[in-house]
Amino acid sequence: MTQDSKQTQTNTSPDRHFAATDRLLLAGMILPLLVGMALKALFVPAAEGIEISGAYIFLTVKLPLLGDWPITETQVNSWLVMVTILFFCLWLTHGLKPEGGTKRQHVAEWIVEQTDSLVMENMGAYFKNFSPFIGAVLALSAFSSLITLVGLYPPTSDINVTAGWAILVFFLITYYKMKCGPLHYLKSFGEPVAFLTPLNVISEFATPVSMAFRHYGNILSGTVISVLMAAALQGLTQLLLGWLPGFLGEFPFFRIGLPAVLSIYFDLFSGCLQAFIFAMLTMLYVAGGFPEEDYKKKQAKKNKKKLKAALSTERFQ
Repeated sequence: MTQDSKQTQTNTSPDRHFAATDRLLLAGMILPLLVGMALKALFVPAAEGIEISGAYIFLTVKLPLLGDWPITETQVNSWLVMVTILFFCLWLTHGLKPEGGTKRQHVAEWIVEQTDSLVMENMGAYFKNFSPFIGAVLALSAFSSLITLVGLYPPTSDINVTAGWAILVFFLITYYKMKCGPLHYLKSFGEPVAFLTPLNVISEFATPVSMAFRHYGNILSGTVISVLMAAALQGLTQLLLGWLPGFLGEFPFFRIGLPAVLSIYFDLFSGCLQAFIFAMLTMLYVAGGFPEEDYKKKQAKKNKKKLKAALSTERFQ
């Protein structure tokens, strides 16, 4: 074997490993969706006519203290979406290089830059480390709504999912509001004037409720409108073209094209828009509730005390 052939084999070996890893990552992205489609085909009964229902319950697990624990389409599809996002991120970041790189590396860098820019513009430099969390919120929300394009039940049309996200955001808001201490947090309810305290308390707890129902309601309403429009078009077809002979009188001609256009708006555009709105509200509520100036003053006082304590110990020594 010549030296050139040996060099060619050594050069092609890493390329083969790279391509094989790429195929595995792509399979990891597609396989969860196929599993979800298979589960729906095997277990979820086919709808007859107009039927709008919640998530299908696959099974119920009996737990000692919690009672019956249902395993629904929402939970299964949520995990499938998270696995898909995981492998999508691994595929985007596979084979990163310090300089140059592939087109998908440029896409990954663009996503990171846009997320960092979005966080910096809306939250400020103090929250620059929030970029991974905001990116995760955007990806999870968008993908959870977009799986309707492959016929799967969207987790975002379940109030339990959006309520869980909203409660997590509420805890973050409360955590950053209490950065200056519990007394400062309680005092904020009486601003700008004391008689507005009841309204401020209601507004505080209305924040997660409004976030949850806004996201849930918009996604669910899109699903309902799409189903009603498809049923109406089928009825219009039978009314106007039912006189055609054979299967032509039963074929839903008017359902060709228009439902796809509605799906582009309600599934694609509206799903991405609601994900962006939820992320924007998260950033605005968390950053708006953080008393940055008071926190800096408090930290400055702490640093002065520490400095005085350090100087006094040095003089004593």
